[in-house]
Amino acid sequence: MKDTILRIVGVFALALLGGVLGAALYQATGLADRQTEAFLLDNPDMLPRMATELQERETQARLAKAGDEWRTPFPGAVLGNPEGTRTLFEFSDYNCGYCRLSHGHLEQLIAQDPQLRVVIKEWPIFEGSEAAARLALAAAKQGRFAAFHRALFEQETADADALARAGEAAGLDMERARADAEGQDVTMELMRNALLAEELGFTGTPAWITGNTILHGAQGVEALATAVEAAADSADDDS
Repeated sequence: MKDTILRIVGVFALALLGGVLGAALYQATGLADRQTEAFLLDNPDMLPRMATELQERETQARLAKAGDEWRTPFPGAVLGNPEGTRTLFEFSDYNCGYCRLSHGHLEQLIAQDPQLRVVIKEWPIFEGSEAAARLALAAAKQGRFAAFHRALFEQETADADALARAGEAAGLDMERARADAEGQDVTMELMRNALLAEELGFTGTPAWITGNTILHGAQGVEALATAVEAAADSADDDS
C-alpha cells in the first residue's frame, strides 16, 4: 500500500513538474518570437536577403536532385563555343516571343564572350512548337543547329512554311531532317527536357540555368552575363 501511494505521488509530481516546465518553455518561446519579430522590424532589409537565401537553397536542392546527366547536351544542339569554359542552358520554344527576343541577347553575349557555350534545351510548350523542336534537333544531327536556330527565330512564327524556309536557309537536307525528327533519340530528348523543367519548377520559357543559378523569363544581355560570370567564379572557388 505504501509503495502504491508513493507511485501515485511520484506521478503527480512529474505531471506538476512537466506543467511548470511546459509553461516556462511556452513563455520562453513567446519571448523569443517577440524578440525575433522586433529584430526583423528594426532590420527590414533582412527579409529580402532571407527570401533570396531560401530560394537559392531550394534551387540548389532541386538541381542536386536532378543529377548531372541533363547537363550533357543533345549532340550538336549548342550555340557559341562548343568547348567553352562557361556554360549557359536555355529552355526554349520557337513560338515564344520572349525566346525570340532573348535570341538577340544571346547573339550579343556570344559575340562578347568567346568562352561561352550555350546549350539549348528544346522545350516545346506552345501549340505547334513540337514540330519545330524536332526539326531543330534533326538539324543538330546534320551539324546545322545554330544556322537553323537563327533562321527560325528570324521568322514571325514557327509554322510549317517557316520551318521549310528556315531549313532551306540553314542548308538542311530536308528529307533526312524530317526522318531524323521522328527518331527515338529526338523523342527521348524532348521527354527528358519536359520532365526536368517540371522537376525544376519552370512555368514557361525562356528559363535559364548557369552553375547552380536558375533564371526565369527574358533577362537581357547584362543580367545573363552577370549570372554566367558569377557561376564561373563560384566554380573557380570550389575547385
